[in-house]
Amino acid sequence: MRARPQVLTLLTATATFVAVALSMSLPAQATTPPVAATTAASTVASGALASAGGANGATVNLPSAAHMATRQSCATPTARHTMQCFALMRTDVKAVSANAIAPNATPSGYGPANLASAYKLSTAAGAGETVAIVDANNDPTAAADLAMYRSQFGLPACTVASGCLRIVNQNGATSPLPANDAGWAGEESLDLDMVSAICPNCNIILVEANSATDANLYAAEDRAVAMGAKFVSNSWGGGEYSGQTTDDSHFNHPGVAITVSSGDDATGAEYPATSQYVTAVGGTHLTTSTNARGWTETAWADAGSGCSAFDAKPSWQTVTTGCARRAEADVSAVADPATGVAVYQTFGASGWVVYGGTSVAAPVIAGVYALAGNPAAGTYAASYPYAHPGNLFDVTSGTNGTCGAPICTAGAGWDGPTGLGTPNGTAAFTNGSGGTALSLANPGSRTGTVGVATSLTLSASGGTPPYTFSATGLPGGLAISSAGVISGTPTTAGTFTVTATVHDAASGTASTSFSWTISPAGGGGCTAAQLFGNPGFETGSAAPWTSTAGVVNPNGAGETSHSGTYYAWLDGYGTTHTDTLAQTVSVPAGCTASVSFFIHIDTSETTTTTQFDKLTVALINGTTTTTLRTFSNLNHATGYTQVTLPLSGVAGNSVTIKFTGTEDSSLQTSFVIDDTAFSVS
Repeated sequence: MRARPQVLTLLTATATFVAVALSMSLPAQATTPPVAATTAASTVASGALASAGGANGATVNLPSAAHMATRQSCATPTARHTMQCFALMRTDVKAVSANAIAPNATPSGYGPANLASAYKLSTAAGAGETVAIVDANNDPTAAADLAMYRSQFGLPACTVASGCLRIVNQNGATSPLPANDAGWAGEESLDLDMVSAICPNCNIILVEANSATDANLYAAEDRAVAMGAKFVSNSWGGGEYSGQTTDDSHFNHPGVAITVSSGDDATGAEYPATSQYVTAVGGTHLTTSTNARGWTETAWADAGSGCSAFDAKPSWQTVTTGCARRAEADVSAVADPATGVAVYQTFGASGWVVYGGTSVAAPVIAGVYALAGNPAAGTYAASYPYAHPGNLFDVTSGTNGTCGAPICTAGAGWDGPTGLGTPNGTAAFTNGSGGTALSLANPGSRTGTVGVATSLTLSASGGTPPYTFSATGLPGGLAISSAGVISGTPTTAGTFTVTATVHDAASGTASTSFSWTISPAGGGGCTAAQLFGNPGFETGSAAPWTSTAGVVNPNGAGETSHSGTYYAWLDGYGTTHTDTLAQTVSVPAGCTASVSFFIHIDTSETTTTTQFDKLTVALINGTTTTTLRTFSNLNHATGYTQVTLPLSGVAGNSVTIKFTGTEDSSLQTSFVIDDTAFSVS
């Protein structure tokens, strides 16, 4: 059984916010450590957040930092090989329930608009990307709390029902989830809210380890990657140990950006932040400024930094660190609770609270990676900032200890508390050759008929959105829009070689060529052809198919392709759900046609008589829909079976083949499709 994402569209929040400033302490909780006052080095003058209004987003108002107090959200581990989360809750800011927030007001702490302003981010990107969050134990109100956060700040909904949000255990199942834990619930609320703030169009997987032991958290880490996440955030860690280089295997995932908090204990190496395969994220004190940026940052006094005693220095860490082996951090983001962020939490808190710690910074950076696009295959995303240091805000002042530069004291270039700096847009989080490779999906051979209108939408990925498109060699009567839609009514018969090109915002280009055969009006023979574009889903995305989110998957995500690397997986949730997969083709006049595909069905249903879960294959021809074949849980079998279905009445028409999978409320059935073909002759 599994859950998968739903692609959502960003809604831009335009409201002007007013702060709610409160100064009462939260009640103590038996499951969390006692309140501890923040060190003097972490405090700032009263009103440090009060000026974060106007163009920078919501006005943010907090009590005087001179009297600031925080507590660790998670209990301090008492056993070896147990990790701790790094979330720090401010206890001098009273939690506020949602219905206590006045109309058009926002809670205390930085919100999405503030963070986007500070780090020069365009949050319109990220659609279709999936960020995984790995934490321990369960937050029973995670989904509801996230809904409140996103609603408060005008972000698009991201729910379990839509598939945008998935909450699973370390085995990838939605049930049973681990035991509830009020401390880790704070970490999970913080992580979910920060990913949403930075990448509101991203899908999210919350993977909850059975406990905070390193073995369970590492299993959850592997599960997050196996479920297809290209970005994984980790806001936890512990002391280094001699076996960590063996455990590095759980973080060695080329093509996946893995972020890890550097810790909240100032100088002293933390693992897995010192793994050579991750992006170690330090922390800053972030305030508004009258400078050109509008913001300024200094190193947070408690941001973790240090030299690894075990992990080798990565080849890309060529800066001077003063360490013989791996050094942390690589980059940083806001972490000081004195300049903390707004979080909504109702399990372990009573509503709107303010959090800090490098637990804030790790999901922020994971979200920035997601805005930048998928890491290039075979590369380590931790290396990207080192190829683009000029695209970061260099943090040059502040210290977290007495050991001097560069491990303890911020300065020009790399330093321990803040790494190379903080995001200045997304350019530093793309690969060294200019970003995730820009690519244009090949739509496959196309056909049409003189006098019959046709349309094709091109699909691009990678690079730096937004995209514009152009094409040469189009059949007469067809034209392409800048958005990549080729449309019109063909005027000339013949076979044309079309070259389509996509251009991205960073002046990158990618091209693909395909044939487009236009038949004379009234028939005149048929050239044998296969008409489906992306018939085996080997582009790694659906286009030119249309589908519900998460239908196209790679090997390792839970099923196996018939050939190649990718396949289409409909249903398999074990709960009420519908998935669809469809493609429209233009059938030349005078042709006979058939559709074929390989199908594999597996199920947890035990009945031998009742069709609880079904897959229909339909032909849509104009206003007429014809069911060609129905499969169900009763057809489950090992391996794949090829199915060929003849089609009638389609010559000269644009028709759609549509797969629709439906599941009832329990026991999964998976319908897996691969190697499709729409054949004409």
